Amino acid sequence: MSTAGFRTSQLSDAAGFVAGISAIVRPINALVSEIARTEIPILLVGESGSGKDAYARAIHTLCGREGNSFLKVNCASREAAKLIGLLLDELRSAVESKPDARATVFLDGVHELDATAQLSLLSLLPDDESDRATDRGRPRIISSTTRNLERETACGRFLREVYFRLSGMVLTLPALRDRKEDLPAFLEHFIRKYANEMGKSAPELNAETRDALHSYSWPGNIRELENVVRKMVAVGDAELAVRDLSVQAEPATGKHDHAVVVPLKEASRAASRQAERELIQRALEKTHWNRKRAAKELQISYKSLLYKIKLAGLGGKEI
Repeated sequence: MSTAGFRTSQLSDAAGFVAGISAIVRPINALVSEIARTEIPILLVGESGSGKDAYARAIHTLCGREGNSFLKVNCASREAAKLIGLLLDELRSAVESKPDARATVFLDGVHELDATAQLSLLSLLPDDESDRATDRGRPRIISSTTRNLERETACGRFLREVYFRLSGMVLTLPALRDRKEDLPAFLEHFIRKYANEMGKSAPELNAETRDALHSYSWPGNIRELENVVRKMVAVGDAELAVRDLSVQAEPATGKHDHAVVVPLKEASRAASRQAERELIQRALEKTHWNRKRAAKELQISYKSLLYKIKLAGLGGKEI
């Protein structure tokens, strides 16, 4: 087996992680396998749903810390500064009781931190190699963002010193539409996962359904695909689960030129449902799946939101 093949296999072995084989993602996976066991802070950049959380957890597993804490901070929380303070206290206590413990801290959506929280964060971040080598209490830091933090820094919205300490290694994750070669692996993984969780048979995907999934642009990336597969397994009907995706598919070429034209009224209804679904998903992500806050953001009743979440096949839980 080649070195690259070994690295991909090694990364795929990390719990619940699909490494992928597409040309755009192979260099990223090889780099992750190389740097996972170092202490270098890693900044994961990518669109919402592109797999930043999964990469953070895979790095934690690969770096030999799976027996230690993986602590995730949702940086959009109003209590982010307080959470970081509590995290520091927890880490100090952990080191006192277990000096060799090496936690991983995942700062999810780090661009959301306000100035106060960013200043609190500085005490978590080593400023040079000597700190990193001598201070056993410091955790491994992995951060994620959907924004260009260099631009945020230039505009004064993000502290330059914090950015430099977080970005020891910057990994830009591709959108799912740019790595469609990996779609079959993701499908197989999510179908198996939810069939096992729900105790149901894995649905069969015919050629037409697979074509629809492949031609869709996946604006919600891997998370959106996972939601579609979860719905697919839950209802036991793959065609029904992907029906609303058909009008959002990218223009067909070659063998898809014979695609049936969708009636305008039906397309309008489907587009409206898709737009509503995306708005709901953005509101839920913004509020970290706090449905009551999301309902206020969308200016609808809590009961209506619960119904629409179920209708749209959106999963998730409050955090």
